[in-house]
Amino acid sequence: MANIQPLLSWCQKAGCPCRAEEAMAGYTTFRIGGPAQLLILPKNKEQLAEVIKIAGQHKIPVHFIGNGSNLLAADQGVEGAVICLANPHFGEEPVLLEHNRVFCTAGVKLASLCRFALKHSLTGLEFAYGIPGAVGGAVYMNAGAYGGEIKDVILWAEHLDHNGKAGAFSKEELALSYRRSIYMEKNFCITGAVFALSLGEKEEIRRRMNDYMDRRRTKQPLEYPSAGSTFKRPDGAFASALIDQCGLKGRRVGGACVSPKHAGFIVNDQNATCKDVLHLIAQVQEEVLAKTGFSLECEVKLLK
Repeated sequence: MANIQPLLSWCQKAGCPCRAEEAMAGYTTFRIGGPAQLLILPKNKEQLAEVIKIAGQHKIPVHFIGNGSNLLAADQGVEGAVICLANPHFGEEPVLLEHNRVFCTAGVKLASLCRFALKHSLTGLEFAYGIPGAVGGAVYMNAGAYGGEIKDVILWAEHLDHNGKAGAFSKEELALSYRRSIYMEKNFCITGAVFALSLGEKEEIRRRMNDYMDRRRTKQPLEYPSAGSTFKRPDGAFASALIDQCGLKGRRVGGACVSPKHAGFIVNDQNATCKDVLHLIAQVQEEVLAKTGFSLECEVKLLK
């Protein structure tokens, strides 16, 4: 394991909230995961930059999380420092800029950003209402649903590099594609983003948001902890349809289960472990490939 003492000492002296050996199960929507060596909840961008800089100097691995969706934390825990931006210290309210643009820090939940847009009669983000993540994670994976994606509305994203130096990527530099961005190749910390929206009719925006949320509640197993959709959509097919076709709804390994409600979700309904989920993912991938010829790529990121 990494020597986290230099980072822990700095956090304690600087008043940067941190917790040693904090269980990751409390910080992921899957409610799974052993202890992070050090969980850090920075109060502001300055503390965040210093944390990244010190971690780099001492070769301490760093992992950035927001709302903890789309993540699976290892049972044995996570080495190094887990930096959580979706915390009450760091998150700030979205800001309305000129020309119907909105700036939002990375730790703000997508649902909050969508409600802010609604308040100002701005359209373009309705598709994101109900996606269980924060803005940073949504940019990182170009989150999308119901025909919309982050790439449709983003102008640029801001970040801190490996040395804690501030920078930004334009929409073009972000290289956004299906569930992908440039940040998957660079372990930079996304700190915020600017979105270009359009004026719309408030009640129509509200209607679309409610419609998308109702569809989620009806079709998705939101009553169980999960990481959202487990697999990416393969070319020419839908992961959930392939899994259902193979008769895998309800398949279980330990406390992990392929949701009987929506085959695209693996849920934690009986105190599942990371090992349970990984074994179930492997079983689904193997059987779908053998029976349909389609290779399913896992969408969930493993923290270890």
